Amino acid sequence: MNKLLLALASACLIFSVTSARAADDYNKPPAGDKVYAQCLKTSNSKWEGGNDKSAVKGQTNAQAFCTCMWNETPDDFKGNLATFSESAKGKSVNKMCEKHSGWGE
Repeated sequence: MNKLLLALASACLIFSVTSARAADDYNKPPAGDKVYAQCLKTSNSKWEGGNDKSAVKGQTNAQAFCTCMWNETPDDFKGNLATFSESAKGKSVNKMCEKHSGWGE
């Protein structure tokens, strides 16, 4: 009986940790989004390591970074996310998205 309770408690703990991690993921930009595509292009041409694996499973550094930037800017943002990340206004978002992607660590 104790083994059954321990197994059940372990399963619940694993499920809750997995669910909490999933809540931290960003929405995927829609296919063909020009702002996101421009961010990828600029990031890969401007900085080294954009095609390396990121801390986000299944994404490169540039994909994880640009996904974060895309999600953290207003819906009506029309500029270049990579350029915005280097501005004074985008500095805090840049820091958060670099941490999210694991780029430069």
